[in-house]
Amino acid sequence: MNEIIIRTMQPDEIALAVDWAAAEGWNPGLADAPCFATEDPQGFLIGELDGQPAAVISCVNYGAQFSFLGFYIVRPDLRGRGHGLKIWNAAIAHARPRVIGLDGVVAQQANYQKSGFALAYANVRYGGTVAAPPAPNAGIVALSDVPMALIEADDATVFPAPRPAFLRSWINTSGHVGRALMRDGRLAGWGVIRPCRTGRKIGPLVADDRTGAKTILSALLASAGGGEIFLDVPAINRDAVALAQDLGLSPVFETARMYTGAIPPLRIDRVFGVTTFELG
Repeated sequence: MNEIIIRTMQPDEIALAVDWAAAEGWNPGLADAPCFATEDPQGFLIGELDGQPAAVISCVNYGAQFSFLGFYIVRPDLRGRGHGLKIWNAAIAHARPRVIGLDGVVAQQANYQKSGFALAYANVRYGGTVAAPPAPNAGIVALSDVPMALIEADDATVFPAPRPAFLRSWINTSGHVGRALMRDGRLAGWGVIRPCRTGRKIGPLVADDRTGAKTILSALLASAGGGEIFLDVPAINRDAVALAQDLGLSPVFETARMYTGAIPPLRIDRVFGVTTFELG
């Protein structure tokens, strides 16, 4: 059997990883691929057999200290032949010596532990159909009107490393809608809603408290006119879980958030919606 050849994806090939993720039922966003390519284009790998795609993975480096692994998929007809381990090792090599995070399938936790990953907490995807709420409350502004320096500083409280290029792309991409909550001239929370293969996902959703998160969420839903939505929440944030349940959303999927080492202290109590399981 020919050996798998692993190389860096071209920017336009990242869409293949997104398509494969969709086939696995992960429901990516319609514009995820170009956004994902902004932070570390060298972090997307493809494995080929006889010139045909056989496996994909990403390990996106955020600066010199942190990386996030995702899109770990082997073509279904080629599984169980060792191709996954080879592309996994290539991704890990790209990230080292950084601390690596991932949102893994719960059933694979033991395998990830063998590679040095330790469980931090569970993330749960909630989904359901909601009605459009009334017009947003005072204090809500377009996220694009908020200075990026404020957004980046706030993001630093909930994410282990700076990601300015990704945030700019995520906020400004066509189809993505962002809203922010200002209190006494201060950024108290913000969020983004985007169209996906099915319905819409909300993420990130970051706020000082549950009341603020609900206000931002309502503004995002109003912009979308209601419909089917998905919200990924850290299970350890009880207020985030309660907010999802208050909307009538139900658990549809769970991941294991894992890291290979220590990360800076984060305000998980402010995370009411994870940005994305693929990039953290």
